[in-house]
Order: sequence, then structure tokens, then C-alpha cells
Amino acid sequence: MGDRMGMSVLSDAGVAREDRFDWFCEAVSSDVMPIMLSTRHTADFRARITDLDLGVVRLSSVACSSVLSRRTAAHVRRGDPENLQLALVTQGSFRISQRGTDSVIAGGLVLTDTSRPSAGVCAGGRIESIVLQIPRPALGLRPDRVDRLLARSLAADVGSGAVFADFLKTLLTHGPRCGPEELRGMGSIALDLATACLAQQLGDLGEAPAEVRAQEALRRIHRFVENNLGDPALTPQAIADRHNMSLRALHALFADQPLSIAAHIREGRLERARADLARGELSDQPVQAIAARWGFSSATAFSRAFREAYGTTPTEHRASAPAAPATPDDAGC
Repeated sequence: MGDRMGMSVLSDAGVAREDRFDWFCEAVSSDVMPIMLSTRHTADFRARITDLDLGVVRLSSVACSSVLSRRTAAHVRRGDPENLQLALVTQGSFRISQRGTDSVIAGGLVLTDTSRPSAGVCAGGRIESIVLQIPRPALGLRPDRVDRLLARSLAADVGSGAVFADFLKTLLTHGPRCGPEELRGMGSIALDLATACLAQQLGDLGEAPAEVRAQEALRRIHRFVENNLGDPALTPQAIADRHNMSLRALHALFADQPLSIAAHIREGRLERARADLARGELSDQPVQAIAARWGFSSATAFSRAFREAYGTTPTEHRASAPAAPATPDDAGC
């Protein structure tokens, strides 16, 4: 097992040949979901699993010898991440059954639901796939409509399906060299593309369900806020102007959210400032300078907001932050 930036890698390279399949079964059941797996290739089984954390969604790549999978109602009760899995089969072919639908996928996309029983089998030798794990509440499409697509073969060579498939491949290749904030942004884009792809399959782009448009608008605004927290001119009115909507419409968009748009901006700025105050390499910078970097024009207002949010002052938080570990140069090595 190894890590490269935001990507974790599980490989059978260090596992004894006779233990590889058992290792794979345990890895899938513990890291993904409980499931029963079987294979005719126990003696020469090979597998590699990579995982990239994208914030709102997760991207995984699985390459393994031919396996048969079965997830029963008992498995669902034992553990359910409550995800939709939108998978791109990049090598081999895979037969999947769920909710009365049975399809063979080769080079295309397929959507499955971890909350429902399913069965699958590789229809040949080695199988490789890229899987986007999407929390059900994050997908801005009505569940009853999404259910129509489960276990159906979805095209990945034309239209939005092709755009989505190419994005997954590119993200898997270059994502590990992106920073955490970049990866979260890429996760939002992946979710938008997945939504557009599935909406296209449903024929919903024309009628554009109101909840889909609202979710897409919220994601765009959240990304805009994330990228502009340091701008003191970032206000609800500026955001409404930037997104061609009235201030009233913006407030209505956030009416069902945990925070109002103004509170969301304030929380984001406070979190960034709080993180910077704990960074040892910034210990020589005045608290006011860090506050200003994240859009607080008044040191007094920043200190008051910080205390209300965290129960301590910025100076006290900085003093209580753990010291950064010494580097070899610091230790005189």
C-alpha cells in the first residue's frame, strides 16, 4: 500500500500468491462495501486498487483478474455507503444485474446503487474500470428517475458520456499531482459532468428539472466563493451580479442550506485564517495580516468573529498550535 499526493494505492505486490484473492476480498469489503466475491483464478489472482479523494465524490480505479460478485440484502444491511457508482469499463467486459435489469458492459458506462442487491461477473479475463462514487444526496436528479438507469449500458463514446469518460481518465492520470483544494474543485466538476451525463441519458436536458438547476447553481457559487475568499469585495451582491441573478434569488437559493450565503462566506474565511494561524512557517506574520489575506478588513471584527466561532482568540489559537516537526537542517543533520 502506498500514497502519492491525494491518491492511495492498494496493490497485491507484497502479498503472497496464495493470499492475494483473500486480500482483495477483505480490501473491497472493508474499504468499499460488504460483498461476496469468488473467482476461478485463486492460484494466479492479481489486483490493484487506487483511490482519489475528491471531496464531495471519490474516484477509484480497480484492475483485477476475473471475479464474480454478489451483494445481497444482508450485505446491504451490514454496511451501505449509500452511494451511486458510475463506472467506466476500460478493459474487458462486465455483466451486471440490478433491479431487474441485466446488461453486459464493454467500453461503456454503467450506474449501480450500493443500497440495492446486485450481481456481477467478468465476462472474460482481466477487468479494469474507473468508478466515481457519488453520495446519493449529492446528485441533483430525482431518485425515481435515476433508478431507470441502474445496470443499463450507457454510451461513453458520444456526447456528454464521452466528455465524462475522458475527464475521468485524465483526472486519474493527473489528479495525484493536484493539491487538496484543486482536487475538491475537480470533484465538483466530476459531479457536474456525471449529472449532465445521466440527465442526457434520461432526456432531461431540455426540461432541466428545477432541483438540478438549483444544485448546479449552488455548486458553481460554492466554487466561486472558495476561489475568492481572499477578496474583501466578495459580498452576496457581488456573487449575485457575477452569476446573473438578483440578490433575492441568491438568498432563495440558499434558503434550504445549513448556512446563508453571508454566513458561508464568513465561515470559509475563518477556516482559512484559522488554518494559516496554525502554520509554523507563518508565525512571523501578524494576525492582522493573515486576517486581511482572507478578506477581513477590520482586525476587531475578525477577532470577535473568531472568538464566536471557536471560543478562543486568534492569538490564543496560534499559541496553542502544535509546533511543526523539525527538518534535518533544523536538527543540524
